[in-house]
Amino acid sequence: MIKQEVIDKVLETARIEEVVGDFVDLKKRGTSLIGNCPFHNEKTPSFHVSVSKGIYKCFGCGAGGDSLKFVMELEKFSYPEAIRYLADKYSIQIEEVERSPAQLAAQDKRESLYVLSAWAGKFFTEQLWKTEMGQVIGLNYFKERGYREDIIKKFELGYSPEEWTALVDSAQQAGFHPSYLAASGLAIERDDKSLYDRFRGRVMFPIHNLTGRIIGFGGRTLKTDKKVAKYVNSPESEIYHKSDVLYGLNFAKKAIMEEDNCYLVEGYADVLSVHQAGVENVVSSSGTSLTTGQIKLISRFTKNVTILYDGDEAGIKASLRGTDMLLEEGLNVKVLLFPDGNDPDSYVQKFGATAFKEYIKSNQQDFIFYKTNILLRDANNDPIKRAEVIRDVVESIALIPDEIKVSVFIRECSSLLDIEERILLAELNKIRLNRAKKAARKPQNPPPASGIPAMGMDGPPPDFFMTEEERAGMPAGGSVEPHVQLTSEILQEREIVRILINYGDYLATWEGDGNIPVAGVLLGNIGDIEFKDKAAAFILKAYRDAAENYEIPDAKQFYSNADAAVSELAINCVASKYALSENWNDDKRKIYVSQEYEHLKQLVVTAIYRIKKRKIEVEMHHIREEMKHEKDVANLEVLIFKYQKLKEAERLLGGFLGNTIVK
Repeated sequence: MIKQEVIDKVLETARIEEVVGDFVDLKKRGTSLIGNCPFHNEKTPSFHVSVSKGIYKCFGCGAGGDSLKFVMELEKFSYPEAIRYLADKYSIQIEEVERSPAQLAAQDKRESLYVLSAWAGKFFTEQLWKTEMGQVIGLNYFKERGYREDIIKKFELGYSPEEWTALVDSAQQAGFHPSYLAASGLAIERDDKSLYDRFRGRVMFPIHNLTGRIIGFGGRTLKTDKKVAKYVNSPESEIYHKSDVLYGLNFAKKAIMEEDNCYLVEGYADVLSVHQAGVENVVSSSGTSLTTGQIKLISRFTKNVTILYDGDEAGIKASLRGTDMLLEEGLNVKVLLFPDGNDPDSYVQKFGATAFKEYIKSNQQDFIFYKTNILLRDANNDPIKRAEVIRDVVESIALIPDEIKVSVFIRECSSLLDIEERILLAELNKIRLNRAKKAARKPQNPPPASGIPAMGMDGPPPDFFMTEEERAGMPAGGSVEPHVQLTSEILQEREIVRILINYGDYLATWEGDGNIPVAGVLLGNIGDIEFKDKAAAFILKAYRDAAENYEIPDAKQFYSNADAAVSELAINCVASKYALSENWNDDKRKIYVSQEYEHLKQLVVTAIYRIKKRKIEVEMHHIREEMKHEKDVANLEVLIFKYQKLKEAERLLGGFLGNTIVK
């Protein structure tokens, strides 16, 4: 168990812009930071981070929360794991309690695979550094390749013994269930259900996810036997999906954002050598073809990619199609070809870090121009082949979503291909038209339900005197709970919650001596009302409980609530997609736009009257139903009297709401 005071310290220390900034390239816009949402695919940023409120909110898919929830949702961490991650990030000491095999077995499978992978990573590093065979074979290999000890330790490189069951035996002794060893890919199951090590006699490259957790491994053989696979990688598992992973990204993401560029190389060795050379914004697709998932990972941090090819031109041609995918996702792509016989790893080893950096700077070129030149060389003067080159190049240009870039490439390629611009443009339009027709024939997913952005304190609402149905903390992507019908009654309850969260600690200057908080006024006037909406009722109860001790809850406590409906309602109540520009409040130009908190009396009184009027209407309905079945004259008269009183109160409240402006 983690002590509550440690949890509180972690949550107080964690800064939303720093935590999210480790995974998303954030840009300043008004009072918020924006970027592409990591929870769904998008090309236009709709993901907002509010530093002042300590929250994130995506107005595209509706995701929202605080630092803790961000880490939990992105990496599928449990609550304790997310706390430990944040504690480690901010160097906050947490006393770890040793977990027994029984406790490990009680964990869910996914978390158990994470724990097992971390244990295996430690097992391989200990074999490398603390065993004779590991030092003689594994460590010597890495040092012969020129890797410094700090790089070896940083990337947690290791060694797997040349034994059939070295890891399997140690893992079972440590309490890990055999089924997890097979599920993680660390072991292979024989026909008789016995297990043996997958990575026997190999040097090990742990594969980390964005938060640094080990999710898989790559193992390189040191044998010269051509029948033995040079590399063996972990198979797909619940925690490792190779199409969504880039080797080295956890170490590179900060440098990628700082440099606003990502170097893409082929293998593990390339990443290590380039990183050791002082160029840390480098990742690898680990020898697999580039996937859409990997491209979207890169686009979180930068829109600029430089592909570092080795000197094998045949391999480059085979990868051209994969590079087109980068263009389609809106990335700016440059390429760099190393001299024949060299790859990034060997070039650094031969010429050193300084020469490597200078070579990159001087020789990288735009992908479209590079592709044009390399294909033209093959075509020579063959008119048929040249026509194919023109069509191939234009197909790549047609993928680019930025029309300005398209125009520039068409103009430049017209010169390179020695063909008129209008012909290239005609081919471009033809390709786009064909793609549009194909897309139209495919079944389309229905667009997400739209909603009205939640209102916050960053700016005034488009119309302050809108109904509670129009604000009430509704997310942009739909309701908090899709299965909950947002009736007028529930929307009124959520409007009360929105006011409590945003303005509960403001003073109600119109009440008594002006020292009563808004929360006190609201709670005092709706004490006889119980909410039907579970999320709103939970938050209201928290305010009522706190009021008994003359306290007001901190809204942050709701952001990471275990109940998703509660946390999403709280986030939607404070998140604001729009902020008031500074230009709208200008003394020199005598422009001033009032903000919501300047009309608190109107806001609070209106919310109270509306919810009371709703309660009266419900009671009147019940009385009407009773009157239909009441046969006793005396009882009927009592019901009629109650109904008349309620009707009078309803008329009075209706008059206030419809005609009276509180000053």
